[in-house]
Amino acid sequence: MHPLDRPVWNALCSGWSDRAEGDERAKRIGPLYGPFGAAADDSEAARHALAALVPDDGELWLVGPDAETPPAGVTVMRTARLAQMIAPTITPAPPADFTWRVLEEADGAAMRDLALLTRPGPFHPLTHRLGRFVGVHDADGRLIAMAGERMRMPGFAEVSGVCTHPDARGRGYAGALMRIVMQAMLDHGETPFLHAYASHDRTIALYETLGFQVRALLPMMVISRNH
Repeated sequence: MHPLDRPVWNALCSGWSDRAEGDERAKRIGPLYGPFGAAADDSEAARHALAALVPDDGELWLVGPDAETPPAGVTVMRTARLAQMIAPTITPAPPADFTWRVLEEADGAAMRDLALLTRPGPFHPLTHRLGRFVGVHDADGRLIAMAGERMRMPGFAEVSGVCTHPDARGRGYAGALMRIVMQAMLDHGETPFLHAYASHDRTIALYETLGFQVRALLPMMVISRNH
């Protein structure tokens, strides 16, 4: 089995291990970092342990085999199919013609505000600590675009948190910032990957211009606890 066939579990057992909660049957990342969880396998014990990790007042996001059938005792909030894409190389392009910088802890609140405004995916209070993020600020110091890292496992790193403020779209920020993030991954011997909704043809086409190619289609399921 390819490590990206079960990206959440493999991240929780490696790059996310210091932020993981649970045991050898099922794990989730700490709720302040994100909503993702996974079971070790399809056994009844693992699925029961996974259901127990669903927060009382929140959601657990499952990707891959875990998302095919919900564990007992949970409510399915929504489902989708994801296009998992990898980029063994980056399509050549001119360097970014704008000023960008690596974002720091002090930027955390601004990063979350931008993510909540543009909704690139789940972005919890400490998501910005999952990896290196880069961003662009306007003349007033407002964060208007960013891209960064989320899941990580040996040999692979996920590009995530890509978003641009509505006032700054159409300037090429997203693609250029993604290239910066991707290049850093490649320099560290990691293959960049990402997830996009399979139904978003335009988004997938954009990522293909950067060098990404669809590797697999994976189910995604969001579950909550029965009350």
